[in-house]
Amino acid sequence: MSSQDIPEENLPAEQDHAHGAVGIADEENPFADPGLPPHEHRIQDIDERAAKRSERNVALLFTVSMLATIGFIVAYLAIPHDKQIFVFPIGHINALNFALGLTLGVALFCIGAGAVHWARTLMSDVEVADDRHPIEASPEVREKVHADFRQGAKESALGRRKLIRNTMFGALALVPLSGVMLLGGLGPAPGTKLRHTMWAKGKRLVNMNTNQPLRPEDVAVGSLTFAKPDGLEEHSEEFQTEIAKAALMIVRLQPGNIKDKRELEWSHEGIVAYSKICTHVGCPISLYEQQTHHVLCPCHQSTFDLSDGARVIFGPAGHALPQLRIGVDSEGYLQALGDFEEPVGPAFWERG
Repeated sequence: MSSQDIPEENLPAEQDHAHGAVGIADEENPFADPGLPPHEHRIQDIDERAAKRSERNVALLFTVSMLATIGFIVAYLAIPHDKQIFVFPIGHINALNFALGLTLGVALFCIGAGAVHWARTLMSDVEVADDRHPIEASPEVREKVHADFRQGAKESALGRRKLIRNTMFGALALVPLSGVMLLGGLGPAPGTKLRHTMWAKGKRLVNMNTNQPLRPEDVAVGSLTFAKPDGLEEHSEEFQTEIAKAALMIVRLQPGNIKDKRELEWSHEGIVAYSKICTHVGCPISLYEQQTHHVLCPCHQSTFDLSDGARVIFGPAGHALPQLRIGVDSEGYLQALGDFEEPVGPAFWERG
C-alpha cells in the first residue's frame, strides 16, 4: 500500500520544513539549491495496524535482549570454565567463552536493531534542511534546540507507545549486569596467598640447574646459586605460580663480611639465602658482584647489598629482599627453617 492509495483526509498533516527558495543552476550559480523531493509516507504513517506490528517487533527485540542478558548471567554462573564443546565449523572451543560471547552479542545486537527499527518505522522520517548559522549559541539557537528536542520527543511517541518504552528500559537496565558479572572474571581475591610460599621447616634447597639437593660444600665462596623447594617439579601445573614466589638465590660469604646481625644468625657457615624476586616490579635478580657482594636487578638496576641484610643501595626498589632462614638436616643437606617472614615480590606493601 502506498500513500497514493489513501484518501488525503487519512494522511498525516505535512509540517512546514521550508529551507529557502529553490534555485536553478546556471553559469553564475552552479550550486543552486535543488530543494527536497516530495515526502512519501510510510505504511506505518497511514495504517495503525502496521504501526502496531512494528511496535511489537521492536518490543520483541528488546525482550530478546533481556533474555540474552539473563542467559549471559546464567552461563557465567553455571558453565565450568574448563568445559570444551565442538562447534561446526570452528572446532573445539571453550564452552563458557562461546556462551558469553553469543549471549552478550545477541543482547547488544537486539538493542541496536530494536532502536534502528523503531527509528525507521515509527519515528518521524521527514527530511529537514537547515541553513548554516554562526557557531555561537545565541538565545534563538538555544530556543530552537530545545524546541527541536521537544518535537523529537513528541514524534518518538515514547509516552504513547508504552510497550516499546517499557521493554527498552528493561533491556537497557539488564545489559549493564553483563559488565558487572565480568568483574568476577578478574579472578578470586588473593587472600593470604601472597604472604606464603612453598618454603617450610625441613624443605630442602634444590639446585635449579642440577635438580639435586644442596650441601654446604656445594656452594663455593663468591658463587651465586639458584634454588627451589624440594618437591616443586617443572612439569607440575602450579610450577610457575609457586616458583614466582619461592625462587631463591644462595650466596656464600665469609662470615666476617656479614654486617647484619640477623643475616648472620639466619645463615649457615656464611651461606645466605634470599628471595630472587626483585621488590620493585618482580624481575628475577641474576647479577652478582663478588667483591662488593651486591646483586643487581637487570630490569631497572635496583641494587641490593647481600652483606648487609640485602638492603637497597640504588634504584627504584622500595625495600630489602626477604631472607630465608636456613640450616642443615640430619643428612647434611641445606634446608629451610621456615617460610619467609615477609611477603616476597613487588608493591606488596602498597597492596596491604
